[in-house]
Amino acid sequence: MRDFPPPVTAWTDRSAGAGDPSVPDTRSAGRLLWWFVRHQGWLFVACIALSLTWVMPSALAPWVLGKAVDEGIVPGDSGRLTFWVTVLLLVTVIGASSGVLYHTTAVRSWLVALYGTISLVTHKSASLGHILPRRVPTGEVLSVSGSDSNQFGGFLEVTSRAIGELVALVVIAVIVLRINTELGIVILLVAPVLVITSMPLLRPMGNAQTRERTRDSELTGRATDIVAGLRILRGIGGEQTFGTNYATQSQRVRDAGVRAGGWQALVEALGVLLSGMFVVVLMWLGIREVQAGRLLIGELITFLGYALFLLQPIRTFFFLVQKATRSFVSARKTASVLGQDVPWPQQPAHGLEPRLDLVDDWSGLVVRPGELTVVVSADPDVSAALADRLGRYLPREGDPLSMDADEEAKGRSAARARAAAEKARQALQERDRESARRLWGVRLGDVDLAEVPLDEVRRTILVSDTGAFVFAGTLQDAIDPHGRCTRQEAEAALLAAAAEDVYDALPGGWQGRLDERGRGLSGGQRQRLVLARALAVDPDILVLVEPTSAVDAHTESRIAERLRAHRREKTTVIMSVSPLLLHHADQVAFLVDGQVSDHGSHDDLVRRSDAYRSVVLRGEVLSGDEVTA
Repeated sequence: MRDFPPPVTAWTDRSAGAGDPSVPDTRSAGRLLWWFVRHQGWLFVACIALSLTWVMPSALAPWVLGKAVDEGIVPGDSGRLTFWVTVLLLVTVIGASSGVLYHTTAVRSWLVALYGTISLVTHKSASLGHILPRRVPTGEVLSVSGSDSNQFGGFLEVTSRAIGELVALVVIAVIVLRINTELGIVILLVAPVLVITSMPLLRPMGNAQTRERTRDSELTGRATDIVAGLRILRGIGGEQTFGTNYATQSQRVRDAGVRAGGWQALVEALGVLLSGMFVVVLMWLGIREVQAGRLLIGELITFLGYALFLLQPIRTFFFLVQKATRSFVSARKTASVLGQDVPWPQQPAHGLEPRLDLVDDWSGLVVRPGELTVVVSADPDVSAALADRLGRYLPREGDPLSMDADEEAKGRSAARARAAAEKARQALQERDRESARRLWGVRLGDVDLAEVPLDEVRRTILVSDTGAFVFAGTLQDAIDPHGRCTRQEAEAALLAAAAEDVYDALPGGWQGRLDERGRGLSGGQRQRLVLARALAVDPDILVLVEPTSAVDAHTESRIAERLRAHRREKTTVIMSVSPLLLHHADQVAFLVDGQVSDHGSHDDLVRRSDAYRSVVLRGEVLSGDEVTA
């Protein structure tokens, strides 16, 4: 059906999509929760209606039972007794059947909210791309997609149930007021008294749950980093250090969970206490009314039935308060992720001509079309930053901003800390917008990349760096995830990357299964698969960052030879200091302090540049025969 999964959009401009109902309202936590309600539309209305038809029979049952006693049992009228027993049976059947329908619809609503949130986060991640990790910690994104999505589903379910029980409470109040005004007023005062009594506990409970939620997301991010770098940690003996750090953070999560659980237990205990007191007061007043002759026996039974029935709406109210508190915490975090703006401006259609020189004004690099250019730098970060500029990727400015307002508060209130964190995030977004909207400084011919839509830049220039992943799936999916290549093209890319051994090692060939992140493969095999995937795209301009850093010299030599042949007449830029790659380069650009200080062939640079030799050959002076070998 249309509502499952729900329609969402990978919006790029929040203001442009303000009138689109599929664009979430992230201006505040409350607005986001209200958007979830509106987004479900008739599904949420159906939940409320079915909740009402499920609760109302239970609300009418004590009244029907009282009527059966007063009109059938006490006067001995078997006809009226049969009538009211039949009504009670009908009410019971309706309540049971409505309960099945309600719970089925409520689960559907829950799943729509859960998977809808996951879809929103996925679309937002795809829309922002490399910008998202600059602004939001990875653990925060995973927590929003995992745990917060479940909170929203639970909130919608308990809200629809609470609305149905609220209507039932009004009906009960009307029935009781018609029977006895004093007791009806007591019932009407229950909900306001509960709200007033529990209000002082909601703020500290919300702060405690925020702290628990944030620490848990930090722990998730730390676990993700450890798993991603486990092979490296084992190699440098860092498992114990990172394991200890993880254990320390997990204890902080446990402490925060205990505090949050304590406040939640206090709220629940207050609900049980007030519920019990309400039953006692109602029972005492009802017995007094019977003794005074103002209440019949059946009416007393009705009141006793309502005294027990109203325990459920009271518990539901407290559960709604707790779920709403947690949902507001989750909505605030979710809004901070979904509310991230895409900084790239919407440019009119403008094509790029890849057969022109690619020029980086800042470094002075000039890449001639159809050539294999290798960029050499003593600082790998400098060459990686150049690759990002060529692909129009914003530079990363340190670690993403902390989402833990309470940890950063240092004596300030949580609200002020959150406001300060939000201000810092807004400042970062503004800096990104300024960087994305000004001239980029990288040109194809006379056209600056900032004057071209980002999608066109991505189609023309592909950057493949050392941070690229291998995802779970078949080998065919890993090499050609978009299904654009013929078998011959995919095989040619696999051969050019010297990754045919991966094909031979996998049972099933192209349909052989790869584990997540390519577990089970060596570091060199994963790197060659990433290279093969980039070659299979066959972009007009390909930028590779250290594509052979994890392979042995023999394999690297084969890659160097095959790469040049595979990319013949296509522009290729490689960031590397590998002599094997440099020997096959048409042009070598040598960077010093981020600027091109010299360029030419590898052999020419070796002969005339001591600085170049110190980087590429570690200062070794070669003979003429060795240089030309």
